[in-house]
Amino acid sequence: MIETTGLTKRYGETVAVDGLELSIPKGTIYGFLGPNGAGKTTTMRLLTSLTRPTSGHGTVAGVSITNRSALRSHVGYLPETPPLYERATALEQLEYVAGLHDLPLEPARERIDSLLVALNLADDADVRINEFSTGMRQKVAFIQAVLHEPDVVFLDEPTSGLDPRAAKTIRERLCALANAGTTVFLSTHILSVVEAVADIVGILSDGHLVAEGTPEVLAQRADTGADATLEDVFLELTEAETPRSTSNAVGLDTENTEMIHD
Repeated sequence: MIETTGLTKRYGETVAVDGLELSIPKGTIYGFLGPNGAGKTTTMRLLTSLTRPTSGHGTVAGVSITNRSALRSHVGYLPETPPLYERATALEQLEYVAGLHDLPLEPARERIDSLLVALNLADDADVRINEFSTGMRQKVAFIQAVLHEPDVVFLDEPTSGLDPRAAKTIRERLCALANAGTTVFLSTHILSVVEAVADIVGILSDGHLVAEGTPEVLAQRADTGADATLEDVFLELTEAETPRSTSNAVGLDTENTEMIHD
């Protein structure tokens, strides 16, 4: 469902993603880990067509990542800072997103209502987003990422700001999505979330994929013994990396600056 060959992104002298090779099957929850500055966000921007690769190739759901118009209906994206309209209510925001995807109104409204109930937001559907807590905003952003039932959903820190009960609900929704055939590309620093839900884990360090496998198999690679955890192997494989900031570099990418509203 996600395939890349030699996928590379450079910003001037900085190589944010270097020769990335991925092959992620349908219905997989792929945990994507790495230190700050490793290239995780750049990778997701590449795979969602928000930025163009310098070299290499990639497809998502069989569509080239350079074909934004064709790819858009196949992917959902929850960035770390979700695109929400502050003065809209939760319901208005989600109905607007449904319209962007040309979803029929009645089925879309039924799905919105169902997701609002599942995430304990039904009583706040008519409240303006500028009155929401961080966790409530995150729930709305999650709903809009999956509303159109994309083939692949890309999630950047989806449990950020959520209380334990809400985080558990999101984890359960991720598993339900995968069981229904959706591929979930999950980037987070909360390793317990990855250990709980991920089928495969990829660890990115300095733009390179340095390890990939099930959480159990990766844990066996650690030198800390039989009780090693995913955290142990993550720290071991990334300990030599000096965090790089690509925030200035991202600003140089003027080809594709608008956000996908899904």
